[in-house]
Amino acid sequence: MATESSPFDTEVSTRKTSVSQRKQIIAIANSHISGRKLGAPLTNMSLSILRDKSYEHTDYHLHYYSINVNGKDLRSSTFFIKDNGKLIGLLCINFGDSRCQNICDRILSLCHPDLFVTDVLPQAGATWDEALEDCPAAEKFCNSADAVAVDAINWELERMGVTPKQLTPEKRLQVIAALEAGGLFLLKGAVKSAAASLRCSQASVYRYITQIKNSDSGQI
Repeated sequence: MATESSPFDTEVSTRKTSVSQRKQIIAIANSHISGRKLGAPLTNMSLSILRDKSYEHTDYHLHYYSINVNGKDLRSSTFFIKDNGKLIGLLCINFGDSRCQNICDRILSLCHPDLFVTDVLPQAGATWDEALEDCPAAEKFCNSADAVAVDAINWELERMGVTPKQLTPEKRLQVIAALEAGGLFLLKGAVKSAAASLRCSQASVYRYITQIKNSDSGQI
């Protein structure tokens, strides 16, 4: 297990508890890396994994981009905990490179003028940001189900280039379809959060979800 000075943190999440169906963190070490807490909900990445059932044909998801609660970049890996092939938990290891970055900055400052470090080197690193544009949405760490829902909804609205006021029924259906595909509605309370953010009733959200599921099954 990682120590307090380690750049790694370790999370163990479970799909359910004996008390409820909530999906949450049950153990964590070095929580300052991700900013997460015990009882925090599964991330957008984990919900997507549950939704598409990719755990059925692999045991892990390695070295993907994530963002902690404070907006800092992390590198993460998730391992699937199974019992006779049934998924019962997730082990997530997050790596923060801020200390390594600080060391790199100090070394560069020894061999380059200050203006070169601040003006030239950041431009050279732009290729990393450009590469991220072609990647799936980053895993976002949140400490409440509502925060997970709001972040997912805002990302979809930004991707579509619309605001809640500009949503037509067709565009609202597109947003909810994307959220459903990402597994958001596996979280308790996600429908309520979606209704508030998309400026419609909870009953409307349920109707959209039913329409999407019927469409997927070829019933409409």
